[in-house]
Amino acid sequence: MLLRIVHRTGYKYAGMASHSFNEARMSPRSTLHQAVLHTKVDIAPTAWTNTYTDYWGTTVTQFEVHEPHPRMAVTASATVDVQRPEVTGEGLSWDAVRSSEVFDDLSEYLLQSPMVEPPEELKARVEEIAGRSDTPSDCAREVVELIHEEMEYVSGSTGVHTRASEAWANRSGVCQDMSNLTIGCLRAVGIPACYVSGYLLPAREPEIGTPYTGESHAWVRWWDGDWVGMDPTNAIQPGGRHVEVARGREYGDVPPLRGIYTGTKSSSMFVEVELTALRP
Repeated sequence: MLLRIVHRTGYKYAGMASHSFNEARMSPRSTLHQAVLHTKVDIAPTAWTNTYTDYWGTTVTQFEVHEPHPRMAVTASATVDVQRPEVTGEGLSWDAVRSSEVFDDLSEYLLQSPMVEPPEELKARVEEIAGRSDTPSDCAREVVELIHEEMEYVSGSTGVHTRASEAWANRSGVCQDMSNLTIGCLRAVGIPACYVSGYLLPAREPEIGTPYTGESHAWVRWWDGDWVGMDPTNAIQPGGRHVEVARGREYGDVPPLRGIYTGTKSSSMFVEVELTALRP
């Protein structure tokens, strides 16, 4: 599917910010199954910019504003051709996934952190699932179903600093929480898991040329000889409607916009995402 994405975000300050220093991770990745035909990042007010690729392979636009400004806005636009096939993995055994070779190569995707670690009650349930699953991928798919069925998607119910265990306690959250929680559950039983951020075209059968209101989205990948993706919010495998922007260990590695400012005490963030299918 050929998609156009326009992502507008930024900050409105309570007063005048004198300086701001920011990083934007809003440019889609070029991968084997996703070709980026066009990408552009516009910043207002005019900023000093630098672009680099971070440790996880994500394109980062680094920018600084050194003049008084009541508002800072970033608009990232891209045209992306997504031809993502279904990936089933190799059906690795538990011994293979838990081998020293896999740990050496993917240890960063196995280590827990307070943001993704599940509570003991949930961890026990996942260990029980692992104990009766023939393969790690069987376990991973059942964990995704568990999170999808027992968590309710409630927009605005959590924030970027909410821990996965807190979202589970309330049985509600957003895609970030469901992905962080799934990752923590898989790592708890020795399955390497990765966080993916991007966009999801909300219409399953979109009208060509019609803009749809969307938002940033997140899903997960786990290692099965190949990276296998699943979207726990929707209980589907990422396909042509999913546009990948960044990968990392958890949300903290991939925020769309992050920065600091001086000159005023508070700010509010705004976000608008528009997705348009240009062809099936």
